[in-house]
Amino acid sequence: MSDSVSTAGSATAAPAPRIGFVSLGCPKALTDSELILTQLSAEGYATSETFEGADLVIVNTCGFIDDAVKESLDTIGEALAANGKVIVTGCLGARTASDGENLVQQVHPKVLAVTGPHATQEVMDAVHAHVPKPHDPFVDLVPATGVKLTPKHYAYLKISEGCNHRCSFCIIPGLRGDLVSRPVGDVLGEAQRLFESGVKELLVISQDTSAYGVDVKYRTGFWDGKPVRTRMLDLVARLGEIARPFGAWVRLHYVYPYPHVDEVIPLMAEGLVLPYLDVPFQHAHPDVLKRMKRPASGGRNLERIQAWRAACPQLVVRSTFIAGFPGETEEEFQTLLDFMQEAQIDRAGCFAYSPVEGAAANDLPGALPDAVREERRARFMAVAEAVSTARLAQRVGATMQVLVDSAPALGRKGGVGRTYADAPEIDGTVKILPPTKASKTMKVGEFVRVRIVGTSGHDLVGELV
Repeated sequence: MSDSVSTAGSATAAPAPRIGFVSLGCPKALTDSELILTQLSAEGYATSETFEGADLVIVNTCGFIDDAVKESLDTIGEALAANGKVIVTGCLGARTASDGENLVQQVHPKVLAVTGPHATQEVMDAVHAHVPKPHDPFVDLVPATGVKLTPKHYAYLKISEGCNHRCSFCIIPGLRGDLVSRPVGDVLGEAQRLFESGVKELLVISQDTSAYGVDVKYRTGFWDGKPVRTRMLDLVARLGEIARPFGAWVRLHYVYPYPHVDEVIPLMAEGLVLPYLDVPFQHAHPDVLKRMKRPASGGRNLERIQAWRAACPQLVVRSTFIAGFPGETEEEFQTLLDFMQEAQIDRAGCFAYSPVEGAAANDLPGALPDAVREERRARFMAVAEAVSTARLAQRVGATMQVLVDSAPALGRKGGVGRTYADAPEIDGTVKILPPTKASKTMKVGEFVRVRIVGTSGHDLVGELV
C-alpha cells in the first residue's frame, strides 16, 4: 500500500487556494488521484505539503482489506484534527456500515463530502462548493500527461475500470462497478504522450487486464488513423509498437489466466513487451477455487504456465495467493504448496484470509482460527521465498538491462535499479555497486548494462559493464 502527500506549483501569481492531498491504496487508486490532481492544477489550485497549511484536504481511500480500512479511517481522522475541512473519495467512500449508512460518514460525521472511486467530477464539485476555484481553467497550466505521483521515468496506464467477476472474497465490483473499458484510441494516445514526456516504463493496470474490451464486444476503435480492436492482444501489440522507438518497457499487471492470454506470449518472446506476467492465481486446489468463485483450476494453470515458459523461456511470473480461506483443509493447503514448487512462481505474495464486510465468503462454513491462517501464510511464504531465491541465483553471472531508480552522485556511489523481472515497489531491485572507473556514471530513468555478481535476499547485486 502506498501513500503520498503531493506538491504542485501555484498556477497564478497571486496566492492560490491550497489543497492537501493524500493517496492511499493500489495503483488504480493512484491513477484516480492523478486525474484529480491534474484537474486541480488545471483550475489554478495549488497543493499543500501539510494538512495545516491547506484550505481543504482530499483523502483518496482504500477500502478492501481491514488494515486498509483502518489506515484510511485513521488518515481521515488525522486530516480532520489538523485541518477540519476534509473531502473523502475512493473505495472506502463506497462502503456501507452494518446498518446501511455510509461507513466514512458514520465514523467521521464532520467530513464535508464523500464519494466513491473514479469520481473526479464529484470531487471537484465538492472542492468548488467549499473552496471556489481561483480562475477559469487553461490547458497549458499542466503538462499533456497530467500531474503524476510516480517518478518521471515510469507511469501507470489504467485501461479499464471495474470487474465482471464475483469472487467470493472480494467486494471490488460493489465499490467500482462492472467492467468499463476505456476507448482504445484514448489509451494509446495517453501512452504516446507518456513516452514522449520521457517515461521509460509503462505499467498497464486494471481490475482485469485480460478482459479488456469484453464489455464493448471488442469493437473497433482508431489510433493514428488506423483501426484497432478494443481487445487485450491488439492493445498490447500496439503499445509495444509505440514503445519501441523510445526504447521503453511495457509491463502487464492483473492478468487473469484466460486462454487468450496465450496469444500475448509470442509478443514477449520477440521483445515487443516485457516477458513478465502478474497473474492473481489466489489458490491451486480446485475446491478452494470453486469456493472462491475463481476461473480455471490449479492443474490447468500449471499446464498454462509450463506452455508459456516453453514459448518464452525468459518469462517471469508474479502472483498473489490467499491462505486459510474458509473450509481450507490441510490437504488443500498442501496442494497450494505443491503448486508453488511445480509452477516455480518467480515472485509471490500471500495474504492470510481476512473477512471483508460485504463479501460472500463471510457466509461460507469452516472459518479457520486466526492463528491457523497466519501459520499457513508463513508456511506459504517460506516456500515462496525458497523458490524465488533459487530462481534469483540462476541470474548470477548474467548481464542484464537495468532501469535506474536511484543514483546518488550520478551513480559514483552506486545506485538502485530494476530488471525486466521486477515491477516497482512490489518486486525486488538490483543494488548496483559503485563503479571502479570514475568515468562510469548513471542517471535516474536511464537504462544501463549490469553484470549480476550476487544476490541479497529478494534483490540482486551487480556492477556496471
